[in-house]
Amino acid sequence: MSELFVIRNQLGHYWGKSKAWVDGSDARAVMRARHQDQAINTLFELSSKDIELRGEVLEVETTERGEPVIEPSQMPLPMEEDPGADDTNEDTASLHPEAPDQDAAESGAPGN
Repeated sequence: MSELFVIRNQLGHYWGKSKAWVDGSDARAVMRARHQDQAINTLFELSSKDIELRGEVLEVETTERGEPVIEPSQMPLPMEEDPGADDTNEDTASLHPEAPDQDAAESGAPGN
């Protein structure tokens, strides 16, 4: 069995291949690095975007299939922002209702 490096945050969540935090219940979804410096660089990039992040690089063993042997987090993952993303776009349009009308007025009246 070889060893890999994974990134875990203060809540016990692991950085995933999909560039989002995962709870570790599916080890296949966890990002893994063969070299410690790769994992450290990734953690540095993550912490520069999120100053609240308290992460660590862990050296873990692997199964025969190459999956990391990790303990899943007992803390639930934060809610996804995807369902609210569509609502945010609508709210943004309602904040500036005059913008589309101005564009239509400018394109419809070339002599103004």
